[in-house]
Amino acid sequence: MAATQVFKEFYPSDPEVDDVDSAHGIQVKAYNLRQTSRMRDLGPSDVDKLISLRGIVIRTSDIVPEMREAFFRCTVCGQEQVAMLERAMIQEPNVCGNCHTRSSFELIHNRSSFTDKQHVKLQETPENIPEGETPQTVHLCCYDELVDFVKPGDRVELTGIYRVQSVRVNPLRRVLKSVHKTYIDVLSFYIPDKKKILFTNQLLDKEEETKKLELTLPAEDAVMFSEDLKQRIIQFSQDPEVYNKLVDGIAPSIWENTDIKKGLLLQLFGGVSKNFSQSGRGRFRGEINILLVGDPSTAKSQFLQYVHKLSQRGIYTSGKGSSAVGLTAYVSKDPETREIVLESGALVLSDQGICCIDEFDKMSDNTRVILHEAMEQQTISIAKAGIICQLNARTAILAAANPSESKYNVKLSVIDNIKLPPTLLSRFDLIYLILDCQNKDADEKLAYHIVGLYGDKPPASSFTLTREFLAAYLTYARKIIHPQLTEEVEDQLIEEYINMRSSGLSKTNITATPRQLESLIRLSEAHARMRLSPFVEKSDVDEAVRLVRAAMKKAYVDPISGQIDVTMIYTGISESSKANIENLTNKIMKVLVCVI
Repeated sequence: MAATQVFKEFYPSDPEVDDVDSAHGIQVKAYNLRQTSRMRDLGPSDVDKLISLRGIVIRTSDIVPEMREAFFRCTVCGQEQVAMLERAMIQEPNVCGNCHTRSSFELIHNRSSFTDKQHVKLQETPENIPEGETPQTVHLCCYDELVDFVKPGDRVELTGIYRVQSVRVNPLRRVLKSVHKTYIDVLSFYIPDKKKILFTNQLLDKEEETKKLELTLPAEDAVMFSEDLKQRIIQFSQDPEVYNKLVDGIAPSIWENTDIKKGLLLQLFGGVSKNFSQSGRGRFRGEINILLVGDPSTAKSQFLQYVHKLSQRGIYTSGKGSSAVGLTAYVSKDPETREIVLESGALVLSDQGICCIDEFDKMSDNTRVILHEAMEQQTISIAKAGIICQLNARTAILAAANPSESKYNVKLSVIDNIKLPPTLLSRFDLIYLILDCQNKDADEKLAYHIVGLYGDKPPASSFTLTREFLAAYLTYARKIIHPQLTEEVEDQLIEEYINMRSSGLSKTNITATPRQLESLIRLSEAHARMRLSPFVEKSDVDEAVRLVRAAMKKAYVDPISGQIDVTMIYTGISESSKANIENLTNKIMKVLVCVI
């Protein structure tokens, strides 16, 4: 209101001044406070002061109207009077100034002024929670342009005023509770992943006009980078060894496992999601799902932790501590409106991110059923308490599972080792086996590497890549680069798929399915996006085929015949086992016939 009044004083002749009323005036936004407060440190000394907080948005309410100006009219003489909102309350005039009648004013709703309001629930970030404590939440009130500015799952930094409001014991009585209710009036939101980017059409050097990228980006998906950081990203992408350097930057404390790091790197970049609903072809997911299966102490959880920290939107959860409701959505009552609302679960909060699930084999069967729709259709259907809806869950799944016998048995298949439903395993693009094999030379190198990590001088690496730069590089590639398939690459993908289908030694073994072809497309697009290339090239397809074949040689091999058999993942039993069971059944039937 004060800023609006000053504006009217400085520009009295401006024609737009008449449109700027005191209720919907200039909205003041403040950024870059010197000190950022912790949510659990807020106290009475912070009341009615400007504060800054960081947290994760876990719930947003519907838009509700709030009165800013109340228009009153005297029922006796028709005198009109306007009352402004002060400290979340509007004082109704008691006495009419014209006829001096008491309590004669009535509220005229269609002459009053309203503004949009939204309630937001903010939770502490995991890194700010002390050990052994549960995360705390705070209530936010957003107005006007800040309504629908954030969505569940966003990590935000806000600036607002810490408010205190008294609560009545009974709405019909004036007795107040001794404990007051606190909330924050938000002045501004700052989302690191949603800043505007300043870029030109020519991002590369003038000497490389042929490789110039013509980039267009919607305003709502824009990301901000400084000119210096943007040039560093472009220059780094032109390095011929960019793939190996990025792989070295993924979990540098974990020794070797190069193919697994390459698969996780391509999962972080992701493929290109396509929506052809208008043409009737439907929607195709671009997210890459990966499953890590292996012996204990093979750094599976470390991989998950590192990917979770690099992902822009991601949730880390454990299979035993997750329920079906916690992964999808649960029903609760809104504390303000007392209406039944849906609270977002882990899969919904990690929309367009990566959901890391540890101890995947220890999840209950009811929880696993939820993942079937989320991993392929990228949606979650809800029908609870009269709320029927379909939520977006466009998230990539990174899961880690231990064998059922603790140690992986090479003589058994993946299905027999981890006891997971075949329909769920078939939805993973890459299944990696991390086995603890005994090798004197490898064990010695690994021991030197681990001991060096605990020492004062860590093992020297050929290239060091900071996590901040890697996160910026990932954000830049995912927001801006959307590689497309050329006719040459399409022919190559078809040829590689036919070769994979015909690579079996017998006609009964199925060595590839259409899901492997879709995995090749997604991995190729992710490899091209990693190079900041607008088109998928032959080298991208070659690397995708190599990764898929490397994963299939371990996870898809039938232990009886020693051949690759994809049917084992899809049905739970290999073709050779089916043939043996059929032969044994025929022999038993012949014996029974002879006996009879």
